[in-house]
Amino acid sequence: MDIFADYSASWLIGLALSLMVTGIVAGLMAGLLGVGGGIVIVPVLYHLFTFLGVDETVRMHVAVGTSLATIIPTSIISARSHYLRGSLDSNLLKKLVPGVIVGVVIGAIASGYLNGNVLTAVFASIALLVSLNMAFKKEGFSIADGLPGPAGSGLIGVFIGGISALMGIGGGTLSVPILSALRVPMINAVGTGAALGLVISVPGAIGFLINGIGVESRPPLTLGYINLIGLALIVPATMLMAPVGARVAHAINAKLLKQLFALFLFITALRMFYGLAN
Repeated sequence: MDIFADYSASWLIGLALSLMVTGIVAGLMAGLLGVGGGIVIVPVLYHLFTFLGVDETVRMHVAVGTSLATIIPTSIISARSHYLRGSLDSNLLKKLVPGVIVGVVIGAIASGYLNGNVLTAVFASIALLVSLNMAFKKEGFSIADGLPGPAGSGLIGVFIGGISALMGIGGGTLSVPILSALRVPMINAVGTGAALGLVISVPGAIGFLINGIGVESRPPLTLGYINLIGLALIVPATMLMAPVGARVAHAINAKLLKQLFALFLFITALRMFYGLAN
């Protein structure tokens, strides 16, 4: 096929295997730590695309767009599961969703004007904060008792939606620590974050799809900034391995694993910053 003419067979095999490994790692970490797949998928894709020689002008855009697309099916399943278990707080959703939608739209539009270096800087900055939060947050830490009024809740939603869309992550990575710091019970914070993942991923993925149409130097079979090979290989692997990760979580030291993942994010953030500086 002409679409693969510029790529060797070994490069294409490497791409397919790398994307499958990405899904396996994302699924395992999601099950082990309860983190959203996007916080794993984006840095892994970034490293893999760098290794495979994907053009740096589109590397981060394709990583983020592909991640957002993979979150759609997984967030549907996750949100449905939390809803059936009663851990999805509809009142929290009503307060946050309007702001989240506004934030996602802003993030999706902005992504069309921001170059890869800016997206990389955004991801590296938030990943650094997330890693520090995971490594050093004290149990019971809080800054307020519940969500603020409509204006404050709206601003929180805009922040979660906008940054998540630019980073290619679902709602849980930002919403869970924010909601838990507002003394929302963890089970409700996680369930609500799963639902926000769907609210973020659908318009976010559409935005990256539209913004990437016609852009040069994208990997083969990339629609907009969504790599269809990645979508096809990452989602099944993630869904297959998440339950495995959840089972393994009960047999290992979860605190140590969390610290190791925080270290992974910390190193990833530093590597991204180093790449931007050189």
